[in-house]
Amino acid sequence: MLSRLEQVLDTYQRPYDARRPVVCFDERPCFLLGERVEGLAPQPGKAAKEHYAHSKHGSAVVLAAVEPLTGQRLCQVHARRTKAEYTHFMQVLAARYPDAETICVVQDNLNTHDVSAHDVSAFYEQLPAEQAHALARRFTWVYTPKSASWLNMIEIDFSALSRQCLNRRIASRPELERQVLAWAQLRHAQRVPISWQFTTQQARQTPKRHYAKVNPQNA
Repeated sequence: MLSRLEQVLDTYQRPYDARRPVVCFDERPCFLLGERVEGLAPQPGKAAKEHYAHSKHGSAVVLAAVEPLTGQRLCQVHARRTKAEYTHFMQVLAARYPDAETICVVQDNLNTHDVSAHDVSAFYEQLPAEQAHALARRFTWVYTPKSASWLNMIEIDFSALSRQCLNRRIASRPELERQVLAWAQLRHAQRVPISWQFTTQQARQTPKRHYAKVNPQNA
């Protein structure tokens, strides 16, 4: 956990390098909700009953990435979250940086993100071996520690998305896609950067008990 924590923080402290851009990626599930369910009509001698539940129309998932230092963003909305959607997203992301030597992607380690050199991996399951190999070579992955999604700067964008776009009922995936992509395109056009202040040195002081647990010399 501590090694991954420091690897993420060290990655964030790198100076900007167009040849090695740092991009933060994650996914956010969204429930599709319609208007409130109709209540019961009034009966003789009884008051009408109002229903506070909303009609449910399934779910969708938002895949998003942000390059914190430049404010570049990419969003997609899909019906589900599988290795196919992940692979497609990474293909589009790679095309955004045609001249990069490697794209450093900060993400968690869900099974849909398994892009290691093992036989069972996202890219190799979805693409011919030559294409999968070429796509995998475009990236370097940095994984956040377990239960530490707050270390991923894309969560800052997801928080803004929740407040500014998803704070209303959206009943269909096409409408969700329209709303999310409009929000993302505006934020991308404005090039809103993210300024990360939490450093490796601060990490060694704030959650010091975790370091001391691994090695008493860190107490």
